[in-house]
Amino acid sequence: MPKVGMPQIRKPQLVNATMSVIDRVGLHAASISLISKEAGVSTGIINHYFGGKHGLLEETMREILRQLSASIILKLQQLPKNAHYQRINAIIDGNFVGYQAENQVAKTWLAFWSYSMHDEQLKRLQRVNEKRLLSHLKIELKAMFSHEQAELVAHGIASLIDGIWLRGTLNPEGIDAVKARVIINDYLDKQITYYTKQ
Repeated sequence: MPKVGMPQIRKPQLVNATMSVIDRVGLHAASISLISKEAGVSTGIINHYFGGKHGLLEETMREILRQLSASIILKLQQLPKNAHYQRINAIIDGNFVGYQAENQVAKTWLAFWSYSMHDEQLKRLQRVNEKRLLSHLKIELKAMFSHEQAELVAHGIASLIDGIWLRGTLNPEGIDAVKARVIINDYLDKQITYYTKQ
């Protein structure tokens, strides 16, 4: 986390520089020297406020997570509380449309995923993000399914979101948000049909 007193103008500047450098050279080659040069600041500023590369990466991921959360909450606020199917699609769109689908953001996410397997603090951020996604989904799904069914379907949708996002990020053509929505809605429709027949 950045120290108290970090100029607000510097944080987005350094976060954007971090993503830009990761996009260009990858996480392991994204040195403090390259990032500071990209941001137009001294390496001392990064070390002072973030404690080095790890702290800056953590703050970058926190910012991406904040953007994701804010985007989904805004989309949900624009829909009626009982429009559960639409609200699920709003959650899906939040993961595939806009900021999250930008190339440098997606590459930073990918680097974060691989890095978080070996880093407890980044792993914790990933768990928070996963719990938040499941929570959003289960709120809507519990109006359509039993508690146990909603739990299973939420995990199914979350797995599809992660898998489609990963494939899209590795695809030179990028993430296809329309196709993602079609695939996930097909899964959801099949679950609704299956459980209503029980």
